[in-house]
Amino acid sequence: MPTRTARTAWNGTLEQGSGQVELSSSKVGTYEVSFPKRAADEAGGTTSPEELVAAAHSACYAMQLSANIAQAGGTPQSLEVTADVSLGPDPAGGFRLTGIQLRVRGEVEGLDAAGFEKAAQEAKAGCPVSKALTGVDISLDAALES
Repeated sequence: MPTRTARTAWNGTLEQGSGQVELSSSKVGTYEVSFPKRAADEAGGTTSPEELVAAAHSACYAMQLSANIAQAGGTPQSLEVTADVSLGPDPAGGFRLTGIQLRVRGEVEGLDAAGFEKAAQEAKAGCPVSKALTGVDISLDAALES
């Protein structure tokens, strides 16, 4: 399996500095980062480690769930996955990821709501990004679309 690479160039202090995150393997882009915008409610055109984790988690989870649905005998027509990653103070000092809320809505043939929920819960536990984030509380809201 391949290794993927991202690179960050940072200049300055935490409070006044800024940087650029480059998605080196895919070459799809370079994105601005700064701590003040990371800690603010409005990102103002910059990304953050938490947003990048959210992107990785939502994509990984969608892939894992589609595999689990197929293994359970269903056919995923569409899945919409959102990952909300929260940053907060760490009681030991500094900051930490305080939680991840996954939300998935799906259109699936061949599975009822209980089968979808089972596949969704198994995907939450089985996706490689979830496994990497075992120190973070990850909650799930899964439902079939009517």
